[in-house]
Amino acid sequence: MWIFGWKGPSGFSARSTAEEVTQGIDASGLTAVVTGASSGIGAETARVLALRGAHVVMAVRNMEAGQNVKETILKEIPSAKIDIMELDLSSMSSVRKFASDYVMSGLPLNLLINNAGVMATPFMLSKDNIELQFATNHLGHFLLTNLLLETMKKTSSESNQEGRIVNLSSMGHNYAYRDGIRFDKINDESEYNSIQAYGQSKLANILHANELTRQLKEEGVQITANSLHPGSIATNLLRHHSFINALASSIGTYVLKNVPQGAATTCYVALHPQVAGVSGKYFSDSNIAKPSNLAQDAHLGKKLWDFSVKLTEPK
Repeated sequence: MWIFGWKGPSGFSARSTAEEVTQGIDASGLTAVVTGASSGIGAETARVLALRGAHVVMAVRNMEAGQNVKETILKEIPSAKIDIMELDLSSMSSVRKFASDYVMSGLPLNLLINNAGVMATPFMLSKDNIELQFATNHLGHFLLTNLLLETMKKTSSESNQEGRIVNLSSMGHNYAYRDGIRFDKINDESEYNSIQAYGQSKLANILHANELTRQLKEEGVQITANSLHPGSIATNLLRHHSFINALASSIGTYVLKNVPQGAATTCYVALHPQVAGVSGKYFSDSNIAKPSNLAQDAHLGKKLWDFSVKLTEPK
Protein backbone atom coordinates (compact mmCIF):
# COMPACT_ATOMS: atom_id res chain seq x y z
CA MET A 1 0.00 0.00 0.00
CA TRP A 2 1.43 3.33 -1.10
CA ILE A 3 0.18 4.88 2.13
CA PHE A 4 2.65 7.72 2.27
CA GLY A 5 2.03 8.74 -1.30
CA TRP A 6 4.86 6.70 -2.80
CA LYS A 7 3.97 6.00 -6.39
CA GLY A 8 3.72 2.46 -7.69
CA PRO A 9 4.63 1.26 -11.21
CA SER A 10 1.47 2.87 -12.61
CA GLY A 11 2.65 6.30 -11.49
CA PHE A 12 -0.19 6.55 -8.97
CA SER A 13 -0.42 6.04 -5.21
CA ALA A 14 -2.88 5.73 -2.32
CA ARG A 15 -3.20 9.50 -2.35
CA SER A 16 -4.19 9.73 -6.02
CA THR A 17 -7.80 10.76 -6.66
CA ALA A 18 -10.26 9.46 -9.23
CA GLU A 19 -9.91 12.69 -11.20
CA GLU A 20 -6.11 12.45 -11.17
CA VAL A 21 -5.96 8.84 -12.44
CA THR A 22 -8.35 9.68 -15.32
CA GLN A 23 -6.83 13.03 -16.25
CA GLY A 24 -6.83 13.49 -20.04
CA ILE A 25 -8.88 10.33 -20.72
CA ASP A 26 -11.82 10.72 -23.10
CA ALA A 27 -14.63 8.33 -22.18
CA SER A 28 -17.21 9.82 -24.54
CA GLY A 29 -18.90 7.06 -26.48
CA LEU A 30 -18.71 4.68 -23.53
CA THR A 31 -21.72 3.57 -21.50
CA ALA A 32 -21.23 2.45 -17.91
CA VAL A 33 -23.43 0.82 -15.28
CA VAL A 34 -22.36 1.64 -11.72
CA THR A 35 -24.09 -0.23 -8.92
CA GLY A 36 -24.48 1.50 -5.57
CA ALA A 37 -23.98 4.91 -7.17
CA SER A 38 -26.20 6.79 -4.71
CA SER A 39 -23.50 7.35 -2.07
CA GLY A 40 -19.81 7.06 -1.20
CA ILE A 41 -17.30 5.89 -3.75
CA GLY A 42 -20.08 4.71 -6.07
CA ALA A 43 -21.37 8.27 -6.38
CA GLU A 44 -17.85 9.60 -6.93
CA THR A 45 -17.19 6.92 -9.56
CA ALA A 46 -20.37 7.94 -11.40
CA ARG A 47 -19.37 11.62 -11.21
CA VAL A 48 -15.85 11.10 -12.55
CA LEU A 49 -16.96 8.76 -15.35
CA ALA A 50 -19.55 11.39 -16.35
CA LEU A 51 -16.89 14.10 -16.10
CA ARG A 52 -14.78 12.15 -18.61
CA GLY A 53 -17.75 11.94 -20.99
CA ALA A 54 -19.21 8.49 -20.32
CA HIS A 55 -22.95 7.88 -20.30
CA VAL A 56 -23.51 6.63 -16.75
CA VAL A 57 -26.43 4.50 -15.63
CA MET A 58 -26.70 4.67 -11.85
CA ALA A 59 -28.08 1.37 -10.56
CA VAL A 60 -29.40 2.20 -7.09
CA ARG A 61 -31.65 0.78 -4.40
CA ASN A 62 -32.66 4.19 -3.06
CA MET A 63 -34.06 6.14 -6.01
CA GLU A 64 -34.45 9.38 -4.04
CA ALA A 65 -30.80 9.33 -2.98
CA GLY A 66 -29.84 8.50 -6.56
CA GLN A 67 -31.83 11.46 -7.87
CA ASN A 68 -30.05 13.76 -5.42
CA VAL A 69 -26.65 12.53 -6.61
CA LYS A 70 -27.69 12.95 -10.24
CA GLU A 71 -28.82 16.53 -9.62
CA THR A 72 -25.56 17.33 -7.80
CA ILE A 73 -23.52 15.97 -10.72
CA LEU A 74 -25.58 17.88 -13.28
CA LYS A 75 -25.05 21.14 -11.38
CA GLU A 76 -21.29 20.63 -11.66
CA ILE A 77 -21.33 19.05 -15.15
CA PRO A 78 -24.41 20.29 -17.07
CA SER A 79 -23.46 18.19 -20.11
CA ALA A 80 -23.30 14.95 -18.09
CA LYS A 81 -25.26 12.00 -19.47
CA ILE A 82 -26.79 10.23 -16.46
CA ASP A 83 -29.73 7.91 -15.99
CA ILE A 84 -31.02 6.23 -12.83
CA MET A 85 -32.47 2.74 -12.64
CA GLU A 86 -33.67 0.86 -9.58
CA LEU A 87 -31.67 -2.15 -8.45
CA ASP A 88 -31.73 -4.07 -5.18
CA LEU A 89 -28.87 -6.57 -5.33
CA SER A 90 -30.23 -8.56 -2.39
CA SER A 91 -33.23 -9.52 -4.52
CA MET A 92 -32.80 -11.73 -7.58
CA SER A 93 -36.14 -10.62 -8.96
CA SER A 94 -34.93 -6.99 -8.77
CA VAL A 95 -31.68 -7.94 -10.53
CA ARG A 96 -33.63 -9.75 -13.25
CA LYS A 97 -35.98 -6.79 -13.73
CA PHE A 98 -33.08 -4.34 -13.94
CA ALA A 99 -31.25 -6.48 -16.50
CA SER A 100 -34.40 -7.04 -18.55
CA ASP A 101 -35.20 -3.31 -18.57
CA TYR A 102 -31.62 -2.48 -19.51
CA VAL A 103 -31.55 -4.93 -22.40
CA MET A 104 -34.95 -3.67 -23.59
CA SER A 105 -33.66 -0.08 -23.55
CA GLY A 106 -31.26 -0.93 -26.35
CA LEU A 107 -28.39 0.85 -24.63
CA PRO A 108 -24.87 -0.44 -25.28
CA LEU A 109 -22.69 -1.45 -22.32
CA ASN A 110 -18.93 -0.93 -22.22
CA LEU A 111 -18.26 -0.79 -18.48
CA LEU A 112 -19.89 -2.71 -15.65
CA ILE A 113 -18.80 -1.45 -12.25
CA ASN A 114 -19.94 -3.90 -9.57
CA ASN A 115 -19.50 -1.44 -6.71
CA ALA A 116 -22.44 -1.78 -4.31
CA GLY A 117 -22.09 -3.67 -1.07
CA VAL A 118 -22.98 -4.14 2.57
CA MET A 119 -20.40 -4.67 5.29
CA ALA A 120 -20.26 -6.70 8.50
CA THR A 121 -24.02 -6.78 9.02
CA PRO A 122 -25.70 -8.78 11.78
CA PHE A 123 -26.92 -12.17 10.52
CA MET A 124 -29.79 -11.62 8.10
CA LEU A 125 -31.26 -13.44 5.14
CA SER A 126 -31.89 -11.84 1.77
CA LYS A 127 -35.26 -11.82 0.04
CA ASP A 128 -34.20 -15.14 -1.49
CA ASN A 129 -33.28 -16.62 1.92
CA ILE A 130 -29.51 -16.44 1.46
CA GLU A 131 -27.12 -14.85 3.97
CA LEU A 132 -27.30 -11.13 3.21
CA GLN A 133 -23.64 -10.25 2.65
CA PHE A 134 -23.02 -13.19 0.31
CA ALA A 135 -26.32 -12.51 -1.47
CA THR A 136 -25.75 -8.78 -1.95
CA ASN A 137 -22.01 -8.50 -2.45
CA HIS A 138 -21.48 -11.58 -4.58
CA LEU A 139 -24.62 -13.32 -5.85
CA GLY A 140 -26.45 -10.17 -6.92
CA HIS A 141 -23.45 -9.00 -8.93
CA PHE A 142 -22.81 -12.51 -10.27
CA LEU A 143 -26.36 -12.70 -11.63
CA LEU A 144 -26.30 -9.11 -12.91
CA THR A 145 -23.03 -9.73 -14.78
CA ASN A 146 -24.34 -12.92 -16.37
CA LEU A 147 -27.56 -11.24 -17.48
CA LEU A 148 -25.73 -8.24 -19.01
CA LEU A 149 -22.86 -10.17 -20.55
CA GLU A 150 -24.47 -10.70 -23.97
CA THR A 151 -25.10 -6.95 -24.20
CA MET A 152 -21.44 -6.30 -23.34
CA LYS A 153 -20.28 -8.84 -25.94
CA LYS A 154 -22.51 -7.26 -28.59
CA THR A 155 -21.26 -3.77 -27.72
CA SER A 156 -17.63 -4.86 -27.82
CA SER A 157 -18.06 -6.68 -31.12
CA GLU A 158 -19.94 -3.86 -32.85
CA SER A 159 -17.69 -1.06 -31.58
CA ASN A 160 -14.45 -3.06 -31.63
CA GLN A 161 -13.78 -1.63 -28.18
CA GLU A 162 -12.73 -3.52 -25.10
CA GLY A 163 -15.42 -4.00 -22.47
CA ARG A 164 -14.38 -3.90 -18.83
CA ILE A 165 -16.00 -5.54 -15.79
CA VAL A 166 -14.79 -4.21 -12.44
CA ASN A 167 -15.56 -6.01 -9.17
CA LEU A 168 -15.03 -4.06 -5.97
CA SER A 169 -13.55 -6.47 -3.47
CA SER A 170 -11.59 -5.52 -0.34
CA MET A 171 -8.46 -6.41 1.56
CA GLY A 172 -11.09 -7.85 3.90
CA HIS A 173 -11.01 -10.93 1.65
CA ASN A 174 -7.93 -11.93 3.68
CA TYR A 175 -10.19 -12.36 6.72
CA ALA A 176 -12.69 -14.78 5.22
CA TYR A 177 -13.48 -18.05 6.96
CA ARG A 178 -10.52 -20.44 7.01
CA ASP A 179 -12.01 -22.59 4.25
CA GLY A 180 -12.73 -19.51 2.15
CA ILE A 181 -16.26 -20.11 0.88
CA ARG A 182 -18.49 -22.10 3.25
CA PHE A 183 -20.53 -23.80 0.58
CA ASP A 184 -22.38 -26.04 3.03
CA LYS A 185 -22.78 -23.36 5.70
CA ILE A 186 -23.73 -20.21 3.79
CA ASN A 187 -26.83 -19.82 5.94
CA ASP A 188 -25.43 -21.21 9.20
CA GLU A 189 -26.36 -18.63 11.82
CA SER A 190 -24.76 -20.59 14.67
CA GLU A 191 -21.24 -20.15 13.25
CA TYR A 192 -21.83 -16.75 11.66
CA ASN A 193 -19.15 -14.11 12.12
CA SER A 194 -20.00 -10.75 10.52
CA ILE A 195 -16.38 -9.85 9.63
CA GLN A 196 -15.53 -13.29 8.25
CA ALA A 197 -18.80 -13.41 6.31
CA TYR A 198 -17.88 -10.05 4.79
CA GLY A 199 -14.44 -11.45 3.93
CA GLN A 200 -16.10 -14.46 2.33
CA SER A 201 -18.23 -12.24 0.09
CA LYS A 202 -15.20 -10.14 -0.90
CA LEU A 203 -13.16 -13.27 -1.62
CA ALA A 204 -16.03 -14.34 -3.86
CA ASN A 205 -15.74 -11.04 -5.80
CA ILE A 206 -12.11 -11.84 -6.71
CA LEU A 207 -12.78 -15.48 -7.54
CA HIS A 208 -15.72 -14.40 -9.72
CA ALA A 209 -13.57 -11.98 -11.74
CA ASN A 210 -10.83 -14.58 -12.16
CA GLU A 211 -13.11 -17.39 -13.34
CA LEU A 212 -14.96 -14.96 -15.60
CA THR A 213 -11.60 -13.98 -17.11
CA ARG A 214 -10.83 -17.62 -17.86
CA GLN A 215 -14.16 -18.10 -19.61
CA LEU A 216 -13.94 -14.86 -21.60
CA LYS A 217 -10.43 -15.70 -22.79
CA GLU A 218 -11.60 -19.16 -23.80
CA GLU A 219 -14.32 -17.54 -25.90
CA GLY A 220 -11.89 -15.02 -27.36
CA VAL A 221 -14.13 -12.15 -26.24
CA GLN A 222 -12.72 -8.62 -25.99
CA ILE A 223 -13.90 -8.09 -22.39
CA THR A 224 -11.74 -7.98 -19.26
CA ALA A 225 -12.70 -8.69 -15.66
CA ASN A 226 -10.68 -7.44 -12.71
CA SER A 227 -11.14 -6.94 -8.97
CA LEU A 228 -9.80 -4.35 -6.57
CA HIS A 229 -9.42 -3.07 -3.03
CA PRO A 230 -10.55 0.58 -2.99
CA GLY A 231 -8.65 1.34 0.21
CA SER A 232 -9.76 1.85 3.78
CA ILE A 233 -12.37 4.58 3.66
CA ALA A 234 -14.62 5.99 6.36
CA THR A 235 -18.06 5.47 4.83
CA ASN A 236 -21.46 4.42 6.17
CA LEU A 237 -20.51 0.79 5.48
CA LEU A 238 -19.19 0.77 9.05
CA ARG A 239 -22.52 1.71 10.58
CA HIS A 240 -23.10 -1.74 12.14
CA HIS A 241 -19.95 -1.43 14.26
CA SER A 242 -20.31 1.71 16.36
CA PHE A 243 -16.90 1.42 18.04
CA ILE A 244 -15.04 0.95 14.76
CA ASN A 245 -17.13 3.72 13.22
CA ALA A 246 -16.25 6.12 16.04
CA LEU A 247 -12.58 5.18 15.83
CA ALA A 248 -12.57 5.66 12.06
CA SER A 249 -14.18 9.08 12.41
CA SER A 250 -11.58 10.23 14.93
CA ILE A 251 -8.42 9.00 13.19
CA GLY A 252 -9.72 8.79 9.65
CA THR A 253 -8.19 12.08 8.54
CA TYR A 254 -4.76 10.65 9.23
CA VAL A 255 -4.89 7.04 8.04
CA LEU A 256 -7.99 6.54 5.89
CA LYS A 257 -8.62 7.60 2.31
CA ASN A 258 -11.20 10.22 1.46
CA VAL A 259 -13.92 9.38 -1.06
CA PRO A 260 -12.14 10.85 -4.15
CA GLN A 261 -9.10 8.72 -3.25
CA GLY A 262 -11.32 5.73 -2.56
CA ALA A 263 -12.84 5.86 -6.04
CA ALA A 264 -9.47 6.21 -7.76
CA THR A 265 -8.64 2.54 -8.26
CA THR A 266 -12.12 1.83 -9.65
CA CYS A 267 -11.81 4.63 -12.20
CA TYR A 268 -8.24 3.63 -13.03
CA VAL A 269 -9.20 0.01 -13.74
CA ALA A 270 -12.31 1.10 -15.67
CA LEU A 271 -10.71 3.71 -17.92
CA HIS A 272 -6.93 3.85 -17.93
CA PRO A 273 -5.05 2.75 -21.08
CA GLN A 274 -2.46 1.01 -18.86
CA VAL A 275 -5.14 -1.57 -17.99
CA ALA A 276 -6.02 -2.37 -21.62
CA GLY A 277 -5.96 -6.13 -22.14
CA VAL A 278 -5.26 -6.77 -18.45
CA SER A 279 -7.69 -9.30 -16.97
CA GLY A 280 -7.97 -11.53 -13.93
CA LYS A 281 -5.86 -9.18 -11.81
CA TYR A 282 -6.39 -7.65 -8.38
CA PHE A 283 -5.61 -3.96 -7.91
CA SER A 284 -4.96 -1.73 -4.92
CA ASP A 285 -3.99 1.96 -4.93
CA SER A 286 -4.22 1.97 -8.76
CA ASN A 287 -1.52 -0.69 -9.03
CA ILE A 288 -1.60 -4.45 -9.51
CA ALA A 289 -1.43 -6.14 -6.11
CA LYS A 290 -1.32 -9.71 -4.81
CA PRO A 291 -4.46 -11.15 -3.23
CA SER A 292 -4.57 -14.08 -0.80
CA ASN A 293 -3.70 -17.62 -1.85
CA LEU A 294 -7.39 -18.58 -1.65
CA ALA A 295 -8.22 -15.76 -4.04
CA GLN A 296 -5.84 -17.29 -6.59
CA ASP A 297 -7.27 -20.80 -6.27
CA ALA A 298 -8.72 -21.60 -9.71
CA HIS A 299 -10.41 -24.78 -8.45
CA LEU A 300 -12.18 -22.81 -5.70
CA GLY A 301 -13.18 -20.21 -8.30
CA LYS A 302 -14.77 -22.85 -10.55
CA LYS A 303 -16.55 -24.45 -7.59
CA LEU A 304 -17.90 -21.03 -6.56
CA TRP A 305 -19.07 -20.38 -10.13
CA ASP A 306 -21.03 -23.64 -10.29
CA PHE A 307 -22.45 -23.03 -6.80
CA SER A 308 -23.52 -19.49 -7.78
CA VAL A 309 -25.17 -20.70 -10.98
CA LYS A 310 -27.28 -23.14 -8.97
CA LEU A 311 -28.29 -20.49 -6.42
CA THR A 312 -29.28 -17.96 -9.09
CA GLU A 313 -31.19 -20.32 -11.36
CA PRO A 314 -34.87 -19.33 -11.70
CA LYS A 315 -36.95 -21.42 -9.33
